[in-house]
Amino acid sequence: MDGEGNGGSALGCRNDFPECIIGFISGTGRVKMSNRSHRNSGYKTMNAMNRDSKNHSSIQGLLIDAPAITHHVAAVADCRDLLSEIPDNSVQLVVCDPPYNIMMANWDSHEDYIGWASDWLREAERVLSPTGNIAIFGGLQYQGEAGGGDLLSIIHHMRCSSDMLLVNLIIWNYPNGVSARRFFANRHEEIAWFAKTKKYYFDLDSVREPYDEKTKETYRKDKRLNPCTIEKGRNPTNVWRFGRLNGNAGERVGHPTQKPRSVIQRLVRSLSYPGSTVVDFFGGSGITTRVAIEERRHSICCDSDRSFPGYVSEHIRKMESSDMFEPLPEFEMQNQLYEAHPVFPSGQLRDSKQWEAA
Repeated sequence: MDGEGNGGSALGCRNDFPECIIGFISGTGRVKMSNRSHRNSGYKTMNAMNRDSKNHSSIQGLLIDAPAITHHVAAVADCRDLLSEIPDNSVQLVVCDPPYNIMMANWDSHEDYIGWASDWLREAERVLSPTGNIAIFGGLQYQGEAGGGDLLSIIHHMRCSSDMLLVNLIIWNYPNGVSARRFFANRHEEIAWFAKTKKYYFDLDSVREPYDEKTKETYRKDKRLNPCTIEKGRNPTNVWRFGRLNGNAGERVGHPTQKPRSVIQRLVRSLSYPGSTVVDFFGGSGITTRVAIEERRHSICCDSDRSFPGYVSEHIRKMESSDMFEPLPEFEMQNQLYEAHPVFPSGQLRDSKQWEAA
């Protein structure tokens, strides 16, 4: 795979490799690499901030408050049309579950996958706030299976054509799946988390996994560990173990590729904050809308499938009947972007051609 404009380098799209990499490639000797352990000054600073209960600079100035009512859009529209109506720097999180390009149907086949994806990637970067994040679902396809690209192609495109930062490649590992005979059966999908700037928002405490009491008791004996962190729980790492939804799962609404609520919930809780806006322009089953309502985020979601509003309605029905002792958070739902949505600070739609939901 030749790089663009760099003499056909097979290792990347730019000739700006770190000195340590060049040293190893050229055989000039051993080059000291940066230490990413707890001895690293950046890690020591973060640990000190955590110990002293201080916030990272990315949180300073943010209005983090759960609103009394959240506003939501669930539209039938092309993703590019919807994105064109959203103001610059106004969205905290984009949850993006695009077609995987494995030719399951007409909507899942793109000859020029990156040519098509580059349009919505560019728009997504524009609408994200300086603290904003985008989580892109995808897979790495068997050679010849993908029509013209996959998540690996998207990551390569972003590295070459975007200033966004790849923070994590999350592995969603699931125990259930289809068997195979000519290769190892697949039991994972990937989620590429990109941030718009180094000031990206991340709330680890909201998604920590609790320790059992026996583990807590052992860790409390280690004076090097922060007692507060022990009580909060462990970092869930970038390998997430959640089962896929089986055919009779209670949260299913009829969409064939519906993502588990637990996966979307972890993304929304950690990469956005109450009162911020979450966007999903490949809305699919409508699960992002549901999670946004439950987590008191505003949302703007769409899909080109006319069944999309019905999926969202089914989620709301399930939410209303799920817990009779805890009332559903108050929310407003519309089928197209409207002036009162908090994504518009001035209450005005962008000065561009309006689209209408089908």
